[in-house]
Amino acid sequence: MSLLKRLGGGSPQPNEPVAIAPVAIPTLTPIAPPPQPPAAPAAPGSAEPRSQPISSIPFEEAAQPNGQQQILDLSLWCVDRIQASLGNQNELKRSPETEKLLQERFARVYQQAGVSLPGEQVKQLFTMVCDELMGFGPIQQLLNDDAISEVMVNGPNRVYVESKGKLKLTAIRFANDEHVLKIVDRIIRPLGRRVDRKWPMVDARLPDGSRVNAIIPPCAIDGCTITIRKFSKNKLKIDDLVRFGSMSPEMAEFLRACVVSRLNIVVAGGTGSGKTTLLNVLSNFIPEDERIVTIEDSAELQLGQDHVVRLEAKPAEVDGSGRVQIRDLVINSLRMRPERVVIGECRGGETLDMLQAMNTGHDGSLTTLHANTPRDALARMETMSMMAGMDLPLKVIREQIASAIDIIVQQSRLDDGQRKVTYITEVQGMEGETVVLQDIFKLEILGKTPEGKIQCEMKPTGVRPRFTPRLEAHGFKLPPSIFGAQVPGQKKGW
Repeated sequence: MSLLKRLGGGSPQPNEPVAIAPVAIPTLTPIAPPPQPPAAPAAPGSAEPRSQPISSIPFEEAAQPNGQQQILDLSLWCVDRIQASLGNQNELKRSPETEKLLQERFARVYQQAGVSLPGEQVKQLFTMVCDELMGFGPIQQLLNDDAISEVMVNGPNRVYVESKGKLKLTAIRFANDEHVLKIVDRIIRPLGRRVDRKWPMVDARLPDGSRVNAIIPPCAIDGCTITIRKFSKNKLKIDDLVRFGSMSPEMAEFLRACVVSRLNIVVAGGTGSGKTTLLNVLSNFIPEDERIVTIEDSAELQLGQDHVVRLEAKPAEVDGSGRVQIRDLVINSLRMRPERVVIGECRGGETLDMLQAMNTGHDGSLTTLHANTPRDALARMETMSMMAGMDLPLKVIREQIASAIDIIVQQSRLDDGQRKVTYITEVQGMEGETVVLQDIFKLEILGKTPEGKIQCEMKPTGVRPRFTPRLEAHGFKLPPSIFGAQVPGQKKGW
């Protein structure tokens, strides 16, 4: 059965005029997403017969899985015909001229479809067509939503989002696996990257800097999977993190003093805990007159300074040659006269090169790594340094870590979705063969509210760091109250 028949519009006879209800060309204003699907949606690929054409189905019913699938099919049918009418003009950029052109082409193609939809569905259809031609298809509306921090596509029929730290299943659907692959190709093509059965994984980024990972069959058993870590359109500052409750004002002032005073800082945390966001915020404390070199797998840091050199790793070519790893970039960056080296994340042997850089005059460097506690962060650095392939004794590696790292900032995502700085810990040196750590600030869990929100308090431990003279040499004479000394009339907690 043809697409038009399946949509209920039928096919006009060759000599028979097409009866079309008047259709107003939709404006380019965003529309509300369709309602959530019922708890037990139809199995993927199943089709239920309908006794009435789509033109007579109420909007609420058409927005349910079966009706929504028909709208999706119609939108892709329109996209194919609009693309055919554009010829070689396949890469469309959003602009008033392009939107006007698509309005005209959509009106013609819609008339050719021979269907009559309610006004709201026409707007929805036109938005879907524009997202396919100028955006990233069905997930474009999720990328436009500032309340969503992560988008996860688990095959064509299951799209999840993270909002306020919680995962939710959406009503968004793709037509099939090929539709998902088309969106992956649109993301990675401008970056010169590729994904296929020989190497079915790829890291990329969106034009706004959002991080993208995609993995396709045969490794992704249930269909092509896309994970997008969105970046906030509004650049966060330290005051925003204080307002969100991620840290206290005292912690913010202390971290600012540490960055300006050229202390080497490691931001540790789990996946999705906010490490990169915090690294971005801390990097913005670096003075304007310093040369900064950033090194990342996929460029996503957004530094506000003028003198920033951004380096990005490069995947291998088809024949396996030409790969440039983070470690290669770290070694190369030391020949670029950097005053600060900012590494997006340490995952392997580049950790040893980073420690060497911090110990050879590149003070004030910053990086992130995956770890659950500051002590775990030290163990991770030891393990990753061994991955460099140099047969160094463990004690030598620990001495390198103790000499290079000044501060470990532990970032965590709590069970209720809150992102908090849970530790600020000083690396004090070595005692025997053990690296000595001292907490400066520590998060204390107080309990839960009836609504399930975790109540907590970030408390100073009362210990002044050993590097206080370095802070004072840069003009930061922090008051004793920051480290826990009580001032009359001062309220405890935050």
